[in-house]
Amino acid sequence: MKRPLKLTLLTACAALCTGISLPLLVGHATFNPERDSVRSEVPSLTAPPSVPQSISFADETIALDRYDLRERLDRELMAFTYMHSSTMLTLKRANRYFPLIEPILREEGLPDDLKYLAVIESSLNPLARSGAGAAGMWQFMKGTGRDYGLEVNDNIDERYHIEKSTRAACAYLREAYAKYGSWLCVAASYNAGQGRITQQLQKQGVQRAVDLWLVEETTRYMFRLLAAKAVLTHPQQYGFLLKHSDLYPPIPCTTDTVTTGIADLASYARGKGITYAQLKDANPWLRDTFLQNKSERTYVLKLPTQAGMHYDPQKTQAHNRAWTVD
Repeated sequence: MKRPLKLTLLTACAALCTGISLPLLVGHATFNPERDSVRSEVPSLTAPPSVPQSISFADETIALDRYDLRERLDRELMAFTYMHSSTMLTLKRANRYFPLIEPILREEGLPDDLKYLAVIESSLNPLARSGAGAAGMWQFMKGTGRDYGLEVNDNIDERYHIEKSTRAACAYLREAYAKYGSWLCVAASYNAGQGRITQQLQKQGVQRAVDLWLVEETTRYMFRLLAAKAVLTHPQQYGFLLKHSDLYPPIPCTTDTVTTGIADLASYARGKGITYAQLKDANPWLRDTFLQNKSERTYVLKLPTQAGMHYDPQKTQAHNRAWTVD
């Protein structure tokens, strides 16, 4: 039975007047802790998330008491908070892909925070492709990918290889840091190019990328990076209330090392007990129906296990316990 509108409004007003956060209280007679969690800072009546006094990225801390810095971060926090489906999907994917990215960053001696570059580049979608032709989780252009050791052609495109493209990104980031000594300058150069950032730092006479007057895309890029870290570090504060069973687990795979070509990948997949679609999903760098290997290079193909492909969501473990409410 519908509750009278007057009673519903009175309930909402009473809750607001007493300072109670009511994400889904209106229209419900009882409080459900899972449904109506008060850990969220953002109620369903649409309020902006609070802007912190400062925020850190890698080895830099940015004070947010200056109007322009505060308002730029405010804009991106609101975007991440209220682009619900996109942010929710990124959180789900982070449980699958951060365990792949984080160890590589550690091995390469780079700050863990750089993983958020992949978040804002591709929403952690390994198949992402931009209108300009940038591809993969780290959004390399063809020429840049080749410059950093990736094989890119019509048959093989390692921009879609998560581990190899992450190492290529590390090489770029390390090189840029040697030039700037600032990870936010490095991030700005990842978007706009090192030449442009170097020129503008000199021309405008500043040392920090956040103090530059740049095209909107690059200006937003740096603050999107900061907002991505804030939201993915404490998603519940921004209204994202996930259970462990909502997250995407890593898919266990065996591997097959090949040094010759494969004439028909569909037949190859069937021989390994999986479908062609599953083979391509695990190895998106395979760009055709066959593997052409005239130079007899060594390739390692991932083969998802049957147990991994049929996982029980209730057994999924959260890579970061702060992501879930249970």
